[in-house]
Formats: sequence, C-alpha cells, structure tokens
Amino acid sequence: MTPKTAITFSRRALLAATLPAMAVKVARGQDGAPTAEAYPTHQVTFIVPFAPAGGTDVLARLLAEKLEQQLGEPFVVENRPGAGTLIATNFVAKSPPDGYTIMMDVSSLAIDVTLYKSLPYDPAKDLALVALIARVPFVLVVNPSLPVNSVEDLIKLAKQRPLSYGSGGIGAFHHLAAALFASMAGIKLTHVPYRGTAPALNDLLGGYIQLMFSDLGPALPLINAGKLRPLAVTTKERFTAIPNVPPLADAGVPGFDAAAWQGVVAPAKTPQPILTKLNSELNAIVAMDDVHTRMTDFGMIPVGTGSLDELRQFLQSEIVRWAKVVEEAGIAHSE
Repeated sequence: MTPKTAITFSRRALLAATLPAMAVKVARGQDGAPTAEAYPTHQVTFIVPFAPAGGTDVLARLLAEKLEQQLGEPFVVENRPGAGTLIATNFVAKSPPDGYTIMMDVSSLAIDVTLYKSLPYDPAKDLALVALIARVPFVLVVNPSLPVNSVEDLIKLAKQRPLSYGSGGIGAFHHLAAALFASMAGIKLTHVPYRGTAPALNDLLGGYIQLMFSDLGPALPLINAGKLRPLAVTTKERFTAIPNVPPLADAGVPGFDAAAWQGVVAPAKTPQPILTKLNSELNAIVAMDDVHTRMTDFGMIPVGTGSLDELRQFLQSEIVRWAKVVEEAGIAHSE
C-alpha cells in the first residue's frame, strides 16, 4: 500500500476563477416554458479543464467544430487548467445555466467527490452530464532510457530505487491509475503533477520523470516514433492501435481494469429542452463516420449513446465505483 497522499486545493483560486452569476435569458414558448428552438443564438463557450494539446482538448475542439457546423453559432474552446479539474468544473457549476457555458469533463467529475473532503460544488446537484462521448484506455509508458521492458521489470526496479511518475494534475485519472497500480503492485512511486497531459509527456521525454499513465491519443505518436516505451494498457482488452501491448491484468497486476471517460457537462439548472438538444446533437456527432474514425485515432473508444436519465444514473454509479478505488489506492481526503 502506498503512503496516503494529502490532497488540498485553494478555495481562493477556485472562487477567483468563478465569475459572478449573470441574469439568465432563455427563449420561451407561449406557455412560458423554456424552448430550445432558437438555441444557440450566439457564441457558446466550451471549457476544457486541461492545457491545450492533450486528449481532452483535442476531442473538445473536434466536437466544437461539429457543433458549430450543426447549430450555426461559434463554439469556442477555452482552456482553464489547474487543481486537477476543480477550477474549470467550479467555474462551469457556477456559470449561468443558459446553455452558453458547457464543459468537456472527464472521470474526475465522479472521482473528486471522494477524493476531496469538501468541494465548492456538488457534481450530482450542480452539474448535468449532457453526453457520454468516449471511454479512454490509458497506457503505461516509460522513458526508453529506463532499463525495463515489461511491467514485472518496472515493479522490480521500483523496489530497488526511487521512481517518479507524471499526471495531468492532482486527482486526474493519470494520477489515480498510477496510485492504484502502485497499491496493487506493492511499490512506492513519487507523484509529480502537471497542468495537463502534454507538459507531463514533455518531461517524461526529457527524463525528468520515469513513467506515466497517459491517455493513448497524445502518447501514440511518441510510441510509434520510439520515443516512449509502452508496457501495458489499463483495460482488460487490448487496444487496436497497439495490439502487441498487453493489459496490466495480464502483465503482472492481476485484476487491474480501469478506463477513463470523456463527457460533456452543463450547469444542472440549464433548461431541459436545451440539455436535450445538446444530448441529441452530440450523440449524432459521435455516430458520424469521420468523427468515429478520428476518435479511434486519438486512442478513444466512441460511446455517444444514452438519454439524460441514463447519464444521471451512470454518473451516480461512477461515483460509487471510484470511491472504492480511491480508498484502495490510499489517497486521503483533504481537510
């Protein structure tokens, strides 16, 4: 079991990142009920909780491009990295619930409820999961200078000398997957958080850290170029883009199975007709052949199905699932 890691965040930073609530103006029908017929009538801000060039950012820009084509108004991606995903998520949770601020969120939405003792928002009450876009298998990669060629080699080396791993931020899936791996393998690893996948991969290439659990999309070109050595994938199934890389469960850590997910969220009080319209449009976009192909190339497994009710149930089940993982990984709640 790894030593418990205290997780903290700055309330001041979170509050500073949240703009004051503004009056919400929603088109209404003759009966006074909100209608989505005119939505959107102007620019929609699409928040990404990580730095540019990572897998989440690339996917958000693809979706924004398609939404703009489908709905006829700009969908502008805005990166708000920091504190894992907390700063961006808090910003969206406190934004006007009018459909003009949405977010590309990840598994952290379900994880943070357990990871942190208190949050300035409640994911289940303040945010609505609008669409489940993709499952994301992660890959364990090392710098080629590290004298290991398998997971078993890595475990042996970690028992002999200190090793550090990077993540896209405290509480990000990269972090949790590595912590779970260390716990199940009975080793100690030093966590080095970054403001996104891309800067962490850059330091892995430079040898400042030795390993990382990376989403496959940004890591794949580096793997193909021989700049990173893949040891295993986090899912029970192999991934088509790297068929020779075994699952961790078959490579020395029996029972390991974890995949992140990417979804679009909006403030929970956004009018139901707008949420339904976004859900329908996003599900249709994921089903497009070119989008399906590009997502697979990014290292993602397209999903793009599910009603709003089904997505609410999915989020609740993920909160329960990751609560167990956080406890087993030995990650402490913040005060």
